[in-house]
Amino acid sequence: MRKERANSLMALLIAVGIGNAVVMAHEGPDPVVHWIFDQKHIQGKVLHARLGPDGTMNGRIQVIRDTFGETVLFGGPNSGCTVAEGSRRLGAFVPEKEFTVSAWFSVDVSQRWGGIVGVFQDNGDAESGWVLGYNHDTFTFGLASQGANDGNGEMTYLSAKTRYQKGRLYHVVGVYDGTKMQLYVNGKLEGLSREQSGSVLYPSNAPWTIAAYHDDNEYYPHQGRLRDIRIYHLAAKQAWVEQAFAHHRELAELPAEVALAPFDFTVKPYLQYVTKNGITVMWETSRLATSKLWLGDSREHLSGKAISGEHQIHEVRIDRLDSDTQYFYQVESTDAGGKQIRSEISTFQTAVEDETPFAFAVISDTQGNPSVAGKLAKLSWSHRPHFLVHPGDLVSTGTNRQHWVQQFFPSMQPLISRVAFFPVLGNHEQNADAYYHYMSLPDPEYYYSFRYGNADFFMIDTNQKVGPGSEQFQWLEQSLRQSTSRWRFVCHHHPPFSSDENDYGDLWKTRQSTRGDLRARQLVPLYERYEVDVVWNGHIHSYERTWPVRDGRAVETGAPLYMITGGGGGSLETPGPFRPFFQNNVRRGHHAVMVYVNGGTLELKAFSLEGQLFDSLKLIKK
Repeated sequence: MRKERANSLMALLIAVGIGNAVVMAHEGPDPVVHWIFDQKHIQGKVLHARLGPDGTMNGRIQVIRDTFGETVLFGGPNSGCTVAEGSRRLGAFVPEKEFTVSAWFSVDVSQRWGGIVGVFQDNGDAESGWVLGYNHDTFTFGLASQGANDGNGEMTYLSAKTRYQKGRLYHVVGVYDGTKMQLYVNGKLEGLSREQSGSVLYPSNAPWTIAAYHDDNEYYPHQGRLRDIRIYHLAAKQAWVEQAFAHHRELAELPAEVALAPFDFTVKPYLQYVTKNGITVMWETSRLATSKLWLGDSREHLSGKAISGEHQIHEVRIDRLDSDTQYFYQVESTDAGGKQIRSEISTFQTAVEDETPFAFAVISDTQGNPSVAGKLAKLSWSHRPHFLVHPGDLVSTGTNRQHWVQQFFPSMQPLISRVAFFPVLGNHEQNADAYYHYMSLPDPEYYYSFRYGNADFFMIDTNQKVGPGSEQFQWLEQSLRQSTSRWRFVCHHHPPFSSDENDYGDLWKTRQSTRGDLRARQLVPLYERYEVDVVWNGHIHSYERTWPVRDGRAVETGAPLYMITGGGGGSLETPGPFRPFFQNNVRRGHHAVMVYVNGGTLELKAFSLEGQLFDSLKLIKK
């Protein structure tokens, strides 16, 4: 009986191998990880794995039905799925040397870096892990191993020959056997490389992500359908890949169907560059749209102004307004299919006349902590500032679009939807294109000035050259010389003076410290020569206010004050054990600062995250 059963089973086997195993052609071996993207396996925000670890769904998704079942459409600005934040946390599920990754998916929107599944870091010369994905034209499989480049990390990206058709489902398979990489599309071998060898080189910490190209400084969400992902800890032979595709060939024969993701606001309306007679309103939609801005003197009396062209990032300048006046506004966008979205009605106030009292908030280093930044935004709005000054590090990674749309803008929305904000670049912005796309500031934007009331503000980028002879130094000197305002304020990210414990020398190990950023300190002579009143900085995640400083020593009056306001959300830092001459008040803790100006009187108040006043100052300027 056993012999007859064995003979019957052998008759069903086809000599198709994965590694050295002989498998049934219609199924093959069981995968170690198997995710199915349908209504049954997605409950709320949980992707329940058929095999392996569950995932957490991000953003909005849609379940799409076709002739053969269901797929999930990814396409929102925040969509994707995180399986784990660290590859090592997944233990046995992470392939070490030989593995096969297989996926059925479509691409609706091409992009340079597209990811379907992977765990990797690809940051310049720090490359590790693996990812199955696509680029503008075709499919890709990237991998770094311990046996290549002396184990220092250098990813090889295989590219397939097939140019994908948008909206069509494809079966894409990446195979690594420890000596070579292979890439298959619809059962055909289309890429091979022997540049990698040995075990996979994994990053020490990286997210395992589905439906996004995601490492620590990039997040490009997938836009298209995703049906099935399987990972095997064996290297597939070509015959098995061909058979696996043939078993579901009908999926590839379905007509191309580009399914539109939900049309919505990626970034809700926010305000930029307010003046006495104008303001800029900006927002972002999930796809191209025509737009209209509604404006009026009450909620019931709004007039619409159509914006020419189709855009995703919408920028509308409104001019010929009355000074120091409250306005109501609302934005409306319509996609090519006629779907329309409208924002809530909000308000703004144009800039005051020169001698009218005004107030503004200062919050810096909101990076990577939307919970804290959101509380500070609400706290600041409760004091009703006219505008916000932000001394840099708005986000953790400027090149990561998700840090803007998932963290900065949502957290600051209670404030920046009502008042304009004036930022400078921090080091974490990385001079990224996203900063310039999302900001609307006077050219060249990385440095600029603006006037509000009886004060001039000078905004500088200390990530770039600021020494004597540099473009910014020369511009700042000329601008300060020409200023006729009663108050003069400067803002840049790096502090010329700081008591921090270890940013400028570890004061717990030695007494050697520059006690501030030497590059930024090159600007101090200009501040002293042209009677700058206050210099606002960030970078150090704490609060510090100096005495007036002139010629390298503290004075009582008639010299610039320097303030670090870096408690907007970043991981907190601590002052060192030494109290330098310039230090007046220093405090570890998240905070926001409010500044009030009335003619020649300036009041400053610093508030903790809980709203407690912990520092105050009054300046009288004759």
